[in-house]
Amino acid sequence: MFTGSAPATPMSASAPSRPRSSRVYLNHHCVFGGRELVVIAGPCAVEGEEMLLDTARAVRQAGARMLRGGAFKPRTSPYSFQGMGEPALEFLAAARRATGLPVVTEVCDPRQVERVVEYVEMLQIGARNMQNFSLLAEVGRTCRQVLLKRGLAATLREFLLAAEHIMAQGNQAVVLCERGIRTFETASRFTLDLAAVPVLKEETHLPVIVDPSHAGGRASLVLPLARAAVAVGADGLIVEVHPAPEQAKSDGAQALTFEAFADLMRQVDRCAAVLGRAAALPPLAEAET
Repeated sequence: MFTGSAPATPMSASAPSRPRSSRVYLNHHCVFGGRELVVIAGPCAVEGEEMLLDTARAVRQAGARMLRGGAFKPRTSPYSFQGMGEPALEFLAAARRATGLPVVTEVCDPRQVERVVEYVEMLQIGARNMQNFSLLAEVGRTCRQVLLKRGLAATLREFLLAAEHIMAQGNQAVVLCERGIRTFETASRFTLDLAAVPVLKEETHLPVIVDPSHAGGRASLVLPLARAAVAVGADGLIVEVHPAPEQAKSDGAQALTFEAFADLMRQVDRCAAVLGRAAALPPLAEAET
């Protein structure tokens, strides 16, 4: 059990508050917390309409069930690419119409939320905003599903309390994402806390996915971390994919090529099968878009 003072009221994210694990639905092909793993894939940042559509079609063909792409990018350096903003939202909506994939993108400011929900099915709260409580409350007041990433140095209790800020506003459709934490180790971008997955699965009824791209920080680490995430019980993965990673404006070093992503899906599916689950599902038929 987590240490520290108990909350004044029971936590709605805690496992005892629900008789079984929750499922978060995007559509009948994309359900977090069920037998099938949900793999979210796409570029770190939307860089243009054509690159996004090419990527969406490639990840869909490989078996991904959801498209990711950043319109607004909170970067450590103010001189790094900050995203395309609203035009990127238009491109994400166009990619959804063309492929049938639901879309997740990050919101960084409470003032963005009302506009962003017009374009996407799921709102992402990034690691740097995990304790942006005004943003959590604003997202909680929407009817959109939420992908909440663990903060760079957050304990699991702090992570769950961040989820509580969303759920306290009436939005129960929260998916947790372990994406690595900052430690003394510098060999990888962050240290992927694999133990967090089974601990969270014991302590909460919410679905838990893993981001192997940000944790590893380089493409060669994404596949082994993804396999490990499936092995410890993750309900899904969020993976960065780019048509030309060496030309990416954001996090190109950790992005997979289309071919590498297709290989990841095949290997992850084999790992999932051992546990009685599936990941690389047949691509959606054209009639299902």
